[in-house]
Amino acid sequence: MDITECEKYKEQGNEAFKNNQWDEAVKHYTKAINSVKGEPKELAIYYKNRSAAYLKQENFENAVKDCDRSLEICPNDPKALFRRCQALESLERFEEAYRDATQIFKDDPTNKAVQPYLQRLHRIVEERARINSQTNNKLESMLKIVFDPSNDKEKRETAMTNLLVLAKENAGSDLMVNKSPIVQKIKNLLKMEKNQVLYLTGIRIIGELCKHSEEKTKTILKDVGIPWFLEIIDSENKEVVNAAQYCLQCILNTLSGMENKTDTKPKQELVDKNKSTIDTLLTCLTVSINNQAITGLARDAIIELLIRNIHYNTLSWAEQLVEKGGVRKLLDCASELEEYHYESAMNITASTRTIAAVCLARVYENMYYDKARDNFLNKIQEFIKDKLLTPDIESKVRVVVAITELLRGPLDLGNSIIGKEGILEMILVMANTEDDELQQKVACECLIAAASKADKAKSIVSQGADILKKLYKSKNDHIKIRALVGLCKLGSSGGNDATVKPFAEGSTVKLAEACRRFLLHPGKDKDIRKWAAEGLSYLTLDAEVKEKLIEDKAALRALVELAKSGDQSVVYGVVTTLVNLCNAYEKQEVIPEMVELAKFAKQHIPEEHELDDPDFITKRLIALGQENVTTALVALSKTESPNSRELISRVFNALASEHDLRGVIVQQGGVKVLIQLALNGTDKGKRQASQALARIGITMNPEVAFTGQRSLECIRPMISLLHQDCTGLENFEALMALCNIAQMGETARQRIVKEGGFYKIEHYMYEDHEYISRAAVQCMCNLVQSEDVVKTFYESENDRVKFVVSCCLDEDQDTAMAASGMLAVLTGYSEKCCQKVFDSKNWLEAIQCLLANKTPSFQYRGVCIVANIVNASKELASKLMESNVLEILMALKLVPDEDGSRQKIIEVIEHTLKTCQGYGFIKNPNE
Repeated sequence: MDITECEKYKEQGNEAFKNNQWDEAVKHYTKAINSVKGEPKELAIYYKNRSAAYLKQENFENAVKDCDRSLEICPNDPKALFRRCQALESLERFEEAYRDATQIFKDDPTNKAVQPYLQRLHRIVEERARINSQTNNKLESMLKIVFDPSNDKEKRETAMTNLLVLAKENAGSDLMVNKSPIVQKIKNLLKMEKNQVLYLTGIRIIGELCKHSEEKTKTILKDVGIPWFLEIIDSENKEVVNAAQYCLQCILNTLSGMENKTDTKPKQELVDKNKSTIDTLLTCLTVSINNQAITGLARDAIIELLIRNIHYNTLSWAEQLVEKGGVRKLLDCASELEEYHYESAMNITASTRTIAAVCLARVYENMYYDKARDNFLNKIQEFIKDKLLTPDIESKVRVVVAITELLRGPLDLGNSIIGKEGILEMILVMANTEDDELQQKVACECLIAAASKADKAKSIVSQGADILKKLYKSKNDHIKIRALVGLCKLGSSGGNDATVKPFAEGSTVKLAEACRRFLLHPGKDKDIRKWAAEGLSYLTLDAEVKEKLIEDKAALRALVELAKSGDQSVVYGVVTTLVNLCNAYEKQEVIPEMVELAKFAKQHIPEEHELDDPDFITKRLIALGQENVTTALVALSKTESPNSRELISRVFNALASEHDLRGVIVQQGGVKVLIQLALNGTDKGKRQASQALARIGITMNPEVAFTGQRSLECIRPMISLLHQDCTGLENFEALMALCNIAQMGETARQRIVKEGGFYKIEHYMYEDHEYISRAAVQCMCNLVQSEDVVKTFYESENDRVKFVVSCCLDEDQDTAMAASGMLAVLTGYSEKCCQKVFDSKNWLEAIQCLLANKTPSFQYRGVCIVANIVNASKELASKLMESNVLEILMALKLVPDEDGSRQKIIEVIEHTLKTCQGYGFIKNPNE
């Protein structure tokens, strides 16, 4: 393409730039760049111009790159150097920015634009050099103490902690990675160090060093190697395993551009650049899944790392995991039994099988096209086929255990496997075995998991109920409790429909009492208590069982204590029980017309039990709050299962519906968990958690409820409730909470605007529902305290101010109060807003109504609006004084101030009258 065509694109880019259309400017400059052949001098101009647009977009990385390219063609070009200097300073690369500023000054000492940058950067660079010098001295002294075993133990621990603090700072991490071989020293120290404090802190230091930059992370990986991280994660110490897991996650985050936040997403450009290293690391983790030599804690941590990073929203590695044999390795973990003690047996924890099931579900979720899904299913069928072809009983037991975990993870797959010919029959035969207790136990577990769908439950009731009743008479408590849970699940197959009773009347209450005995009986191990909780999770669909359980304080405390253990396998039982007690499960909307139609068609109509009325639910919620159930929810929230996280969100939201429990949720650490739940999980789970946050934000001071950074982190979840798919109650509560948060300060208001809150809040100001529109107007009243928000009212042609004027006449007093306050703020900020007031046909009526209102707060807002218009300009004041506003002001001034409530009003009126006198609208009485 010829140079004239490129110039045309450049001119279009320049025009867009002048009109503040940065995206369009970038597009046009990019077309000009892509159209050039070779490297003419014009190309340097195009790059330089695009860098200016990137600067306006605050895309500083790309601005630096474009300046680099421009300077390669035209070295020392002052504009390119200056723009790169600005971008580098914004990226906090101060030394490089100072270098560019110095070069500009050398070439042109009269350049006034660069002088402020030169002075500012000189101070910053000198200060950083001084701090680096001090940091270097500190680092040297701490290294001498830490790595000398002859030093005092406490002294070494203190020095190591100081190194950790230093590693969290950019300057400190630079010195530790680039100028001191500290990583190698820590690696060597951990080989022989027996002091657990030093050992743990050493790992944490390396984790912090891996957070700061891609280059540092690569240097550390080169120094210690990926196998070293897999060595240190192999520990029996939970804290060490967590620290090593954190290290590995930091490495993946840094190489992919993710952050340690629930809603973070990778930067594809960075992922592609570091693909080889990321793939190597994830491959090593995959290989380690069924490594027989590692500890159970390490295995759980490795699988959790895969759960967090293989999803298509993160590193999209699920298909590669399938190809590299990950499915079979996960099934090995899911089918492992502690009862088989061989030298080749894997070490597992109580949570391992559950975590493996969650990982299988996460992989299956990523199989979003038929070929991938078929491949995944084939891997599972191969595993089961290989086991069933082996004649020994152990292989068949492992198959049943694997199927159980599939039913708890990717349920559809589990159902398809159990539906294969002969599988259910094999499980029933194993359950009916006379002497083999292990077969009975695993068969019971599988029957419980298989009864998830109504058709399967009916099949098992007809074929397996008698077997379960027989097993319930076993002398082995582990078999007895599993058989009991199976009966509980079959007995609850009618759900919360009070008219459906699969077993005889009163059976569910008797089953619940049996579960309670197992839950509370002294000496019962955690496995038995876990199954007792699961039994209650099915039975508590019955309202009579709910009422019995909520009055049983000992049973509630036992459930809370069981949850606090952190065992992932107890999550389902405990959380589902709590969901049922709160009636927080999803309810089908009852449409009266459809009910009548069903009656006409003689179809069964589900009925709700009288014990599930709102008063009973409220009583149960208060009882749960008093038993510190929030602490249980906080402990259980560590689960990686999206469905379990949704259930936890539902319980939190139900608790937050009670005013008296909101403070308890905050005190017991619920807010931090709710923010995580609101940003990561199922859509319904995120909505529930977001609504719980909004409810807390309505009645509690946001500065107390959402301390520190959390006040900003909770804004996005609340704004997500301002959506047409959400209920009116969710819209209203979100607006009320945002209204309170907007009062906290400019930072909070800016975050609301940045998250797209302004336009969503504005949309609800036009809502027909009185409460919702009032909440939106009140929220906007607080938002307009931000100057950036005020600009949206006057910068372009819009009717926003006109609408606010009309809201001042609203019949709802609270809406009118908020609107008049908003108008007072707007007219106080900008003359343009004062001009726009007169665009409304109702401006005079609105001002008259405010001034004539008997409530002092309305009068005060009215006189402030008048004062702002009068102060804005003589022309606007003249337009105002053509009406009877001046007479009203004079009359208001004469009204006696009996209780002192009108002092401020009189002061504003007097000031306004003086201004009018100065304009010549009023004559001085002395004249």
